[in-house]
Amino acid sequence: MIPVSLIEEATQWRRQFHAWPELGYYEHQTSRQVAEQLRAFGLQVHTGLAGTGVVGTLENGPGPVIGFRADMDALPITELGDAAWRSAQPGVMHACGHDGHTAMLLAAAKHLSATRNFSGTLHFVFQPAEENLGGARKMVEDGLFTLFPMDAIYGLHNWPGLPVGHLAVNSGAMMASLDAFEITLRGKSCHAAMPENGADPIVAAAQLILALQTIPARRLSPLASAVVSITQINGGEAINVIPENVVLRGTLRCLQSDVRVNVRKMIDEFVTTFTSPMGIEGTIQYLTDYPVTRNHQAEAQNVRDCALSLLPPERVHWEINPSMASEDFACMLEVCPGAYFWLGADGATPSAPLHNARYDFNDALIGEGISIWTRLAEKLLPLR
Repeated sequence: MIPVSLIEEATQWRRQFHAWPELGYYEHQTSRQVAEQLRAFGLQVHTGLAGTGVVGTLENGPGPVIGFRADMDALPITELGDAAWRSAQPGVMHACGHDGHTAMLLAAAKHLSATRNFSGTLHFVFQPAEENLGGARKMVEDGLFTLFPMDAIYGLHNWPGLPVGHLAVNSGAMMASLDAFEITLRGKSCHAAMPENGADPIVAAAQLILALQTIPARRLSPLASAVVSITQINGGEAINVIPENVVLRGTLRCLQSDVRVNVRKMIDEFVTTFTSPMGIEGTIQYLTDYPVTRNHQAEAQNVRDCALSLLPPERVHWEINPSMASEDFACMLEVCPGAYFWLGADGATPSAPLHNARYDFNDALIGEGISIWTRLAEKLLPLR
């Protein structure tokens, strides 16, 4: 049983993190607070992985070595909510619940360090820069699994659309791959009244945006999963001038690795050849690439078994439809066995969606998160 006092303390931590959000690789205050708390709980603390990453280690006798991961970064969004703990940082907010993930894992570390009802080693991994910046990959490159070898690692995310008290996990794909890209269309500027004297990259951009949508609609099997989205268009300085360049940014999401490879080739082909007859040179640069978040079967089953020991069977969702959103925890799963799962976030009324300016983490699931982390540790590292 998780003490009510710990849940209340974790709620206060969560609201403090929410009030003072920090963007990826700038989580300096959050990182310091996490490290200070872990030291106060008696854990060994390592800082500096991926800049602001923190790893707290709790050893309690012989046994397996397991990692639990939480993300710490916020998003560049201006908060529109009116909670007392709303963001005090203009243009930055915790719109994805990383404040709650951090608070729940901190509380689990405190509880497990006090109860020690396990035999083995736990690494509590607090990761920076999950949002499009690849903090998980950077932690791996900086030696996460070399400095802290693990038998398995687990991560969770709160999930609007699933009720509080429910858990979802798959034995395969949970989240799609992510390829963020920037397309530059180079034309020839001229007077807007005399377009024949130039090459218009805005018209080319409009046609290219629509053409890219034919890839999932007409170039792939309906059974394949891919989403191509253009999310930014930048070009032009004066109302009476056709600009020299237009820049498009967007993302590609896929659930199958082979589909991802094929769609990237198609996008490259469209960018470099589709606009050429219009006198436009197109180039593409990929900014971020996350693989599919694909759970390992044994570790996913571990999560399911743990959830069934805490929750009624109808609240444990197995082999559900994966999300086309993406998660850089996938980079950890590429090099270490593990599983990623969702905890329901909806109360009596649906939560605002993730990445929405009115989103706020549902504190009702804080006790649920501490409980699942604690039970998972105790089941995977049983006392000898």
